Amino acid sequence: MSAPARPLSQVASSRVASFRLLRWLLAAAIVGVVCLLLWGGDLLIVSDPPPEHFNAAIVLQGSIAAEKYRIAGAMGLLLSGRASRALLSVPKESYWGQSIPPVARSYLERTYGGDLAALTDFCEIGEDVDSTMQEAQALTPCIQEHHWQSIVIVTSNYHTRRARIIWRKVIHGEPNIHIWIDGVTDPEFQQPWWRHRQSAKIWLMETTKLVWTALGGS
Repeated sequence: MSAPARPLSQVASSRVASFRLLRWLLAAAIVGVVCLLLWGGDLLIVSDPPPEHFNAAIVLQGSIAAEKYRIAGAMGLLLSGRASRALLSVPKESYWGQSIPPVARSYLERTYGGDLAALTDFCEIGEDVDSTMQEAQALTPCIQEHHWQSIVIVTSNYHTRRARIIWRKVIHGEPNIHIWIDGVTDPEFQQPWWRHRQSAKIWLMETTKLVWTALGGS
């Protein structure tokens, strides 16, 4: 025997309830998209003001444009007297087999003068390092070698939240090392992020990496 047909009133009520649910879901999706457009860039950025004085400013690697601004940020911390030293993360050699530290020091001397260049050290990391986690792990021995206990990680503003999570995880076993994150304005990441192709690309990639890091990925 076939099941008895449902009354038309029940069918209509069920359709109305489903339609209301779909409207609420659509409204929630629209609100979510608007929030991402307005404040999505802020999800990547964290404010972590450094102390008045610390041992070293650590500059993480980035694109050519980003690297110049990160270095400028570290030099500013040296010039203000807040940082005693600066440490630049650099590859061991260029694509053509040229040693990077002499080239980098020459650039610093030309751009910022011999005094600030003399306060800058270099930590050479291998070519197999291709993530923030690996870079942090590679830089930790250089930091320990200098016996620094207070360091400020200098990176692009859009990279600050993820960098802070990773660095806190890496130095968790080093109770004598205290870190802060200093984000510099990166010309490649403009606000609002969705109006600029490069900014949108950075936002999508960095958001994906942030979620992966928050879930325990490296």
